[in-house]
Formats: sequence, structure tokens, C-alpha cells
Amino acid sequence: MKKAYILPLCALALLASCDDFLQKEPLTSITPNNFFTSGDDAESSITAVYDALQGAGAYGQDLFTMGEMPSDNTTSVSNDVNALETIAWTPNTSQVGNVFRQAYLGINRANIVLKYVPTITMDTLRRSQIQGEARFVRALCYFNLVRAYGGVPLRLEPTETAQPSELNLPRATPEQVYEQVVTDLQKAAIQMPPTAASNLNRATKNSANALLARVQVTQRNWAAAQAAAGKVIAANIQLNNSFRALFPAENKGAESLFEIQFAGTPDGGNLLPDEILPFPLTTYSFSKFNLPTAELIAYADTVNDQRWSYVGNVVNSAGKFLGRNHVSYIDSRKNQAISSSNSAINDRGNFPYKWTSSGNNFNSIDNSYVLRYAEVLLNYAEAVNEQNGPSTDALAKLNLVRQRAGLAALTMGSAQAASKQALRNEIDRQRRLELAFEGERWWDLLRYARHNQVEAGAHTVTALDLIAQFRKGARDVNYLLFPLPQAEINNNPQLQQNPGY
Repeated sequence: MKKAYILPLCALALLASCDDFLQKEPLTSITPNNFFTSGDDAESSITAVYDALQGAGAYGQDLFTMGEMPSDNTTSVSNDVNALETIAWTPNTSQVGNVFRQAYLGINRANIVLKYVPTITMDTLRRSQIQGEARFVRALCYFNLVRAYGGVPLRLEPTETAQPSELNLPRATPEQVYEQVVTDLQKAAIQMPPTAASNLNRATKNSANALLARVQVTQRNWAAAQAAAGKVIAANIQLNNSFRALFPAENKGAESLFEIQFAGTPDGGNLLPDEILPFPLTTYSFSKFNLPTAELIAYADTVNDQRWSYVGNVVNSAGKFLGRNHVSYIDSRKNQAISSSNSAINDRGNFPYKWTSSGNNFNSIDNSYVLRYAEVLLNYAEAVNEQNGPSTDALAKLNLVRQRAGLAALTMGSAQAASKQALRNEIDRQRRLELAFEGERWWDLLRYARHNQVEAGAHTVTALDLIAQFRKGARDVNYLLFPLPQAEINNNPQLQQNPGY
């Protein structure tokens, strides 16, 4: 997040991971007792919680590569993401470790807020809101952990000593972690305001309920998912009129329910655009991540679907043609011959175009969406269909997403609504086309695989199909979880590795 107030909190001994270059008072003179004394201190502490979501191990890079690279959406020849691309990750794969560590950084900072902010004398409403925001971020971090690794240590108090008894916790069960996530989101929804009109950088009641709907869909708790999504829908949120206008994010419209803020500075910039866009949109040329697969481009309707249709050429400030903008992706100089005077092979072909800012030495100003209203509508439609099959209620929500994309509304007489399975397939399709490159495809494929284990054939493509493609035909269920990082196993004798690693 933008880092207006982060320095005082980073000085605390409680945040042992803060950077050495921060020149503040000696740690021995700053304690919880003399820091958490005012409303400004509380605001600084919650800013630090949001800041943890910005890191390379979170939404600044690795959550998007981990959520897309193993899937059928994207590909790459970059060695940096080869283990994710080929489903060959190990306990020592960098992204596996980065995501785990960054999530616990956010959790620890949230725990600090939840322990110390309640003791501050300040505006009582704002104090309650700050606690709700901390619970939301803690829930988001634990949800990202549990769907990636399964059961993880459930730490609900700040780490304040180096005692092994405090540091080395055993793994909770997945059910226990999910229970805590749901509890935190339910409490956060009560404490936070419905909207963030005064500060668009903050999570809100709608953010909490939107995330709760995603959590419940992941667990196949269909009635609970419908209820959570229904609360957001009842708040009269609207989709942006134009899908194209959503990107880059930058708090555009009520559809944005939560996004990661980036200031475009060396300590507050977004790494991802430089890693997925071609040069000269970015700082320099190299093999990029998250490139759209040929299968995904063929799957999309690049003529009629306004999320994927051609809307005009991308031209830089010097008037040089850089590619064709298809809204979700850029067709970059595809038909130009390679020569010493134009693009290298790295910069030809298809690239995601939901982040569009020019290179800034890996410090883009582009925000990244975590939660959009379109997904809430799709979650609601899925939950209703899974309970009762096709209905006008499910179609009404699905049609909002389809019609914004320029596609015809479905009716109960449409082929896509002929059965629960037909509508399930259509919802799966719209999720893929709507949310492509936004870091959710692999997690969807994982939950589809688990759904198929309960109801054979429920989803036509799942993570196990991709796993079999790269694991010599073996539909190895062990790869439905990432391994725990080896460094964590080495440091904590109470941790047991996931099967198969």
C-alpha cells in the first residue's frame, strides 16, 4: 500500500523484518507501551498491515504467478517461473517460500494491531474499524495459505520473542484454518464501514463479504456462499459500464471491492507489469511471465466479447506502433519480422494487458485487483446453481457479467441453462474469461479437481488435467497442494511436509 505512515511502526521491535535502512529511534527506546498511545499510532499500524500485501511474495508478484502460471491460462519460457509453468515445484522453489513468508508477515502485523490498538484512547468507531481491517487482512493471508499449502500454523498472537515455544507451532488442520478465516471475516464485516468513500485504499464490509463468498465457494458451502455474496449484491454495488475502463485499476468505480495500492516508488512500486508486458512498455526486454496460452486466445471470442475484442492500436509517445489492444491482452508486433532494428523475440506475441503502465524500473503505479464485484456475481450464480440447478435468480446475476461483455442475455430456454451441468460449464467459462490473469485461475482449477473427487465429471477441466500433462500422465493428487518451504521445515521441528514432497 502507499506508505505514508509506515516508518513509526517499522521501528518497533515487534516487526523484526523491517528494513535496516530505516533510521529511527533505537529499538530499545520504542516499545508497545510508548508507541501505541494515539490515533495516529493506530493509523500507522494498520498502514503497515496493508503494506505487507504489497510485497513480492504477495500481490506485488508471486501470488499472481502462482495463481496463473501452473494453469491453462498462461505460459512462459522464463527460468524464473519454470517450476510453476511445468508443475515441477519443490520445497525449495522460490515462490513457494516467498508466498508463505510474506503471508505470515501480514498475519504478524495484523496480530500486533489486534493486540495493541484496542488499548488506545481514540475515536471508538475508527478504532473498531481498524480492528476490522486487520481481521480482513489476516483472513486474506490465511486463506491464501490454506488453499495453497493446506493446514498451516495458526498464529493469532504477535510473535514478540525468539523462544522456540512461541515460534515453533504445529500445523492446524485445514478445517481449523478455514474456521478462523470465516470468523475473522464475519467479525470484520461487522466492524468495517459498508463503503470506503473517505479512503478508497481501505477494506470495507463489502470487501469482507466478497472474500467470504470466495472462501465459501472454495469449500463448496453453497448456501453460505450465496448468503455472503447476496449481502454485497444487496448493497447495490454496480459493475463498471465498460470492462476496458477497469484497467489499470487505480480505484476505478464501485466494482473494485479491494485492490492493492501502489505508489510507483522504489519502496512502493508494483513489480508485476515489468514482468508481464513487452518492451518498450516496460523497462527492458527479457522472457516475460504469465503469457496468454494459444489455447486461451482460441477459447475467447476475440470478435464479439468486449473483454477480448480488438479496440485499437497501442502507440507510444514517439508514435511507434507497439501492438494491438484486445483489452485483456496485447498482440505485440505479432506480424513484424525480427531484425536488429526492431523487437527481439521476447517482445513479440501476446501479453496480458490489464496492467498497462510503462516501465518505471520495476516500480509501476498500477494497482492490482484482489476482489471485484463481477466475481461476486459469478460466485452467487454458481452457489445458486449448485443448490437448485438453473434459475432466473442465477441467470440474472450471470447475465450482468455477460451483458457487460457484450454477450446476449441467457434465458431459461437457453442451451447453457438446460441443466445444472450446462450452467456450471457456462459459469466456469465466464469466470475464466472475466478474471484471466488476475491470479485466480489455478485456484479455480484446484477447487474444480476437489469438486470432481466428490462429484465425478462436475468440471470439464481441472488442475489434475494440467498435472497429468506435466507429470508423465499421472494425475498426482499430491500436487493439489504446494509443499511447505524447506526453510520452514528446517527451522520448525513441529512441521510435517505435505505428502509427495
